[in-house]
Amino acid sequence: MLARVSGVLAALFWLAACGGTGSGDGSSPAPTSTPDVGSGALHGAGATFPAPFYQKAFDTYRHLYPRVTVAYDAVGSGTGIQRFTQQTVDFGASDVPLKPDELAAAGGDQSLVQFPATVGVVAVAYNLPGFDNLKLDGPAVADVFMGKVKRWDDPEIKRLNPDVNLPARAFAVAHRSDGSGTTFAFTDYLSKVSDEWKTKVGSGKTVTWPAGTGASGNPGVAQLVQATQGGIGYVELAYVVQSGLQAALLRNRAGNFVQPTPAGGTAAAAALIGISPTNFSITDGDGTAVYPIATLSWVMLRRAQTDVTKARALVYMWHWMITAGQRFATDLLYAPLPTDAQNFGLVQLTKITAGDKPIIPYLAAG
Repeated sequence: MLARVSGVLAALFWLAACGGTGSGDGSSPAPTSTPDVGSGALHGAGATFPAPFYQKAFDTYRHLYPRVTVAYDAVGSGTGIQRFTQQTVDFGASDVPLKPDELAAAGGDQSLVQFPATVGVVAVAYNLPGFDNLKLDGPAVADVFMGKVKRWDDPEIKRLNPDVNLPARAFAVAHRSDGSGTTFAFTDYLSKVSDEWKTKVGSGKTVTWPAGTGASGNPGVAQLVQATQGGIGYVELAYVVQSGLQAALLRNRAGNFVQPTPAGGTAAAAALIGISPTNFSITDGDGTAVYPIATLSWVMLRRAQTDVTKARALVYMWHWMITAGQRFATDLLYAPLPTDAQNFGLVQLTKITAGDKPIIPYLAAG
């Protein structure tokens, strides 16, 4: 049923862009061969987590519709939210929806829309040549990042890898120094699997780290891990592959050790019922194939737009991103949005107006 609803919504969006259904008897305009997707230079800022996917998709969209260009500054979720709140960008991006105080600063719930644009997984990346596919579980990861477990040959790590002659090498912990949705996903997971982490550190886009060295953005953490043998950090999967890093297998709630893969992210996202900006966590999910550190990555747009042509460009670009553009996700190691997440985003896009009129009148009611 959800798949059918999403298909209908997508079709109505494109019929609206093309000018109607066209009966041929003059009662309604005939569709044009190329939809009117508006025009203009769009500018966004935010999470580094989805940046490889966004950059590929935005470039593809520019070739499809040359009158629309999209520039994206991968500056971290915190900075992206700030720029969106200051209205210096057309859209913001964060791997976690706005908190109540951030929402109030941005003008309140009635002034903006938020919806997920992709699904990614956060890998526990490490640098230990000759020791691929090491196994970790949530408590062990929490203890490493708390500074309690200091060496790779610690009994807690040996317990999970009994057949591996682990080296007596110190952990070099790397974490984010900036406000980050990736950090939220990672610490949200650790708070679910370690009571000590939940009590002493907690979850958030920024936390007070008990141990390690900070770096800005997913690329910065990947570079820190890459630079030091024994390094360990948390980064979006695409950056692990780009940097040639190793990634640990994590034990999920079903007891299975699973690799970070788009399929594991899809399984985690598909298990979420009733997606919304207040119901969005997909870490530590149930299911034999679920990868336990997965997250939806969100975007935010202002409801009331002043430039009709540019507003059309903004709405139709994001419509394409959460529907047809999802086909670029898997090749870049992201998971396509599940059907209910796509449907949620399509509905949010109907709320955007220009000149007090909805950009998509066919879906304005309700």
